[in-house]
Amino acid sequence: MTIPGNLLTTAMAVMPHTDVDPALDAALTLDIPFWPQLPNYSYYEDMYVQAGEHFPGIILNLEKKTLRFSMDRFVEEFEETMAHFDDPEYFDVSNTYSAVYHRFLDLDLSDRPAIRGQLEGPVSFGFNILDQDERPILFDDTVRPFMFEFMAKRINVQLSKLKQKNPNAFMFIDEPGMQFVFSAMSGYGEQKAKQDLDLFFSTIDRPRGIHLCGNPDWDFLLGLDMDILSLDIYTNADIFGASTRSVKRFLDRGGILVWGIVPTGMETFETENLDLLAFRLKTVWQALDKKGIPLDQILAQSLISPATCCLVNKDKEKTVEKAFKLTRAMSQTLREEYHLT
Repeated sequence: MTIPGNLLTTAMAVMPHTDVDPALDAALTLDIPFWPQLPNYSYYEDMYVQAGEHFPGIILNLEKKTLRFSMDRFVEEFEETMAHFDDPEYFDVSNTYSAVYHRFLDLDLSDRPAIRGQLEGPVSFGFNILDQDERPILFDDTVRPFMFEFMAKRINVQLSKLKQKNPNAFMFIDEPGMQFVFSAMSGYGEQKAKQDLDLFFSTIDRPRGIHLCGNPDWDFLLGLDMDILSLDIYTNADIFGASTRSVKRFLDRGGILVWGIVPTGMETFETENLDLLAFRLKTVWQALDKKGIPLDQILAQSLISPATCCLVNKDKEKTVEKAFKLTRAMSQTLREEYHLT
């Protein structure tokens, strides 16, 4: 496994900054940096918009900030997309859709323990993007298989670029909509999702994993063939801790857990401190240890991050940057406590 553990730091990519330089500087303060996504800087940088670049049938309205899908346009544009199917640059994130990505790739990142990229995942993309009939494209049996193939292509191209900068690069597949699979009202059930995601992961290069801030079926998620899982443990500690058997199987096959413990919402952040958050996190680890997952294994296969991204704070990026700083401080404190190198 090329993804390091030992309580090093990383974070979610979506950041509230409206200036590129401070956002990139903040990302680079973490052990495992990433290229920030800045939707408050440009609508092109919305995670769904970025994922939809060159996807046939997409209708992007920058003025109204909407992203829709048309089956008629899908049919019209499909042939052009297939003509570029062996062109890696076509599937990469362009300068237009990210002000930071290519600047990140221009940096010397070889001395980092790892670096990370990300792309919106097909389940969330498919739930979020509506067609001409106000229906999520995930439900379309024609579009859905192509969407999974298209997103896998984009993930592999980005990962290849990142590995040229650092051989320990890995990818987050951002899936905020994954929790909706387990709703009785979703229309896209667990069995079909498992089938689609198993095929999807079989076509994605390693290392790869999922990031989400919601509360899905953790046993389902931990059973997928991925190398890393990033979660909001600040909110979901009790529920996640109930999936001990699945957590153990995930760790035993070499998986890495990213414990999102530092809140980024302004009001919540102000109620917490390092000692309280460290106690909360260690309580989860101790409970898992008592149920048969050795603490040493947990520490060796864990990273620490903020709990979520946050775009709505009144102080804009200030609390998020404070959360990054507290994440670094917690990592240092815990690494010293547990004698990690």
